[in-house]
Amino acid sequence: MMIHRCHCDLSELLYLSREYPKGGDYFRDRLRAAFARNKAVEDPKQIKALIARGEYMARELEALYHLRKYRAMKKRYYED
Repeated sequence: MMIHRCHCDLSELLYLSREYPKGGDYFRDRLRAAFARNKAVEDPKQIKALIARGEYMARELEALYHLRKYRAMKKRYYED
């Protein structure tokens, strides 16, 4: 169950990395390093905390992308 959730989080974060401001390669390298750093964790509480952190990062990236799109649309259609 935990492995499936980790795989889903990894897939979602890799998908979100495509539009990362510093580039997808930068984000992907850091993501792989984070997963490699925590691969030996076996404590269920700590695994849940790491999964929660990954889900938080996914939500933050989505918010960042929505904000960037909103700003671009506002700049395109409204005069300040």
